[in-house]
Amino acid sequence: METGGGVGVGAGAGANYNPRTVEEVFRDFKGRRAGLIKALTNDVEDFYHQCDPEKENLCLYGFPSEQWEVNLPAEEVPPELPEPALGINFARDGMQEKDWLSLVAVHSDAWLLSVAFYFGARFGFDKADRKRLFNMINEFPTIFEIVSGAVKKQSKEKSSVSNHSSNKSKSNSKGRDSQVKYARMAQPKDDDEGLDDDEEDEEEHGDTLCGACGENYASDEFWICCDICEKWFHGKCVKITPARAEHIKQYKCPSCSNKRARP
Repeated sequence: METGGGVGVGAGAGANYNPRTVEEVFRDFKGRRAGLIKALTNDVEDFYHQCDPEKENLCLYGFPSEQWEVNLPAEEVPPELPEPALGINFARDGMQEKDWLSLVAVHSDAWLLSVAFYFGARFGFDKADRKRLFNMINEFPTIFEIVSGAVKKQSKEKSSVSNHSSNKSKSNSKGRDSQVKYARMAQPKDDDEGLDDDEEDEEEHGDTLCGACGENYASDEFWICCDICEKWFHGKCVKITPARAEHIKQYKCPSCSNKRARP
C-alpha cells in the first residue's frame, strides 16, 4: 500500500477529483492555498514539530478541502499531480524559523501554480482560459507575502498614503493650507485591503453632482471645487488638470468668473 500522503494528494486526488473548468480549477487552488496558509500561520507549531529532520524527505501538501498534511512524496513515478518541494524538514534546524517558513511558503506558491496549470494543460485550456485562470489567481496575495508579513506592510503603506491624501484634500477644502479645492484621481488598488476606503469615499461624495454636466461624483475622476459658489466640477468639464490645479490659489468656476466680470 502506498503512503497516505502519496495517495491523498497524488494518485488518489487526481483520480477522484479532476477539475475541468477554470472555475473548478480556481476553487481547487483556493482550497489548497487555504490549507497551506493554515499550516504556515495558525497551525505553525504543529507544522514545525511534524517536520522532524530525523525523518525521511517530507513534503507539505494542501488539499482542496482546506486541510494540510506533512507526508512522504508519492511513490509512483511520475506522480499523478506535480509534487511539492521535497525535504523541507531537512532545512528546519539550519535556518531561522521565520526564514524557513518563508522558504516553504515560496515553494508552496510554486506548487499551487504548477497544480493549477497542470489541470489547465490536461483539460486543454486555451490561451484565454489560461489567462483568465492566472488573473483570478493573481488577485490573491501569495502565501509568501502572507507569511513574511509583506501584505500587512503593503496595507499600512497604502493606508498611510490614503490618509495623507485625504488629509491634504480636507485641509485644502477648508482653506487652511490653500484655497484650492480638488479631488485627486484615485489610484487602483492591488488587493482587497483598499476596498473600504473606496466605499467610504463613494458614500461621502456619491451624491455630489458636477456643476457643469450634472453627472455624479466618481472616485476615479479628477474634481475641483469653486471657492466662490462651493460647487464641484469635473476637471475635464472646466478644462482644469491636476497639475494646473496645484498652482491655483483661488479657483473660480466659469459661472462665478463671469459674474465678477460684469459691471
